Amino acid sequence: MVNLEQLRVVVTGGASGMGLACAEYFRARGAKVMVWDMQADVNDAHAIACDVRSDDSVRAALAETIKRIGLPRVCIQCAGIAPAGRMVSKQGAMPLDAFKQVIDVNLVGTFNVMRVFAEAIIQTPDVLDGEEQGVIINTASIAAYEGQIGQTAYSASKGGVVALTLPAARELASSGIRVNTIAPGLIATPLLLNMPEEVQASLAESVPFPKRLGKPEEFAALAAHIIENSMINGEVIRLDGALRMAPR
Repeated sequence: MVNLEQLRVVVTGGASGMGLACAEYFRARGAKVMVWDMQADVNDAHAIACDVRSDDSVRAALAETIKRIGLPRVCIQCAGIAPAGRMVSKQGAMPLDAFKQVIDVNLVGTFNVMRVFAEAIIQTPDVLDGEEQGVIINTASIAAYEGQIGQTAYSASKGGVVALTLPAARELASSGIRVNTIAPGLIATPLLLNMPEEVQASLAESVPFPKRLGKPEEFAALAAHIIENSMINGEVIRLDGALRMAPR
């Protein structure tokens, strides 16, 4: 089993929400963690400004990470955006650039980080556990399965992350790298916590059990279990309290 204390971990989107929870969770267990985030504090030695859409930015962030903590063997991807917008609204058709932006950040960004991270692991083999070389955990959403009105772009981007999981796991298996995805439901991130309390209560009531919003720490705990359990590979795991979103 992987010893969390010996891990070097990269968390994209680690400045807030589920990414921040992951960074804190793994640091508390002795891992060396580097956060990549557009909102990274330049004075934080454990954070690097990174645009996941950019090849140059991701490669620079990885090079700087190696200088600071060594080559990471775990990559947890939480970077993403979730704007809402109808395909056709009263103002007309959704601007194509708005759709492309969501795809670029959530899907292209996920693939971009994954390919650069995997390349570095393959070029620098070292045993993480048994024959395992590294672990990649991506973030999708239950919107990949039950997208709501106004989520065409977001659902498409997260559906792409789901679809990437198995072929990526199969491709990287020969290199000892596992690839999994977590598809969270209603998690108490700043996006939801900034909503009116009555809206939060209504959303929590829609969860079959437990009837509450998920905690970012529960996402982090699932990520840790995926890392520790080497038989979990090529999987998309829903973290949603059995919630299945009905059309709204």
